[in-house]
Amino acid sequence: MARYTGPKTKIARKFGEAIFGDDKSFEKRNYPPGQHGNARRRGKKSEYAIQLMEKQKAKYTYGILERQFRNMFKKATAAPGITGQVLLQLCESRLDNVVYRMGISPSRSGARQLVSHRHITVNGEKVNIPSYQLKAGDVVAVREKSKSLSAINDSLANASHVYEWITWNNDKKEGTFVSVPERIQIPENINEQFIVELYSK
Repeated sequence: MARYTGPKTKIARKFGEAIFGDDKSFEKRNYPPGQHGNARRRGKKSEYAIQLMEKQKAKYTYGILERQFRNMFKKATAAPGITGQVLLQLCESRLDNVVYRMGISPSRSGARQLVSHRHITVNGEKVNIPSYQLKAGDVVAVREKSKSLSAINDSLANASHVYEWITWNNDKKEGTFVSVPERIQIPENINEQFIVELYSK
């Protein structure tokens, strides 16, 4: 399956929450998409359907494809700690996610594009792999030639979120991935236990 490039509001409505961030269209129609929309009767979902939906929500939220996500789950299973929490920590430690969290881009898809187009450096080296896993202490910065990009400056001007596990210096346009976030520090509304149960079948 290729990466989803369709309307994001449609996906947000499917999950009943604005998983891609602020969405005025979602606020107007926050019920599931489809011909009958609000009026359609929906039976009780099976346990499998609930688990599958949670996995899809996580994949769409972080912009990760199935094979990549499954590999991350295997990595989380082999790592010490609670598998579900480790899985989310791996998602949060991705370079594209941290670029988004730092406010360099207003969306994860935009952050992925900035990384792919070599606008971002890690510890002074250009990195163009969005899935690059950061380690505590890594310094993420906007490349010198890219510091004047209006898309980056506009995003930074509107950035309002502050996370305890990353720092940001707006003058230098660089930040530090201080530590892997604890589960309580990850704001995403994802029930990781359902994902663990789904993959463990």
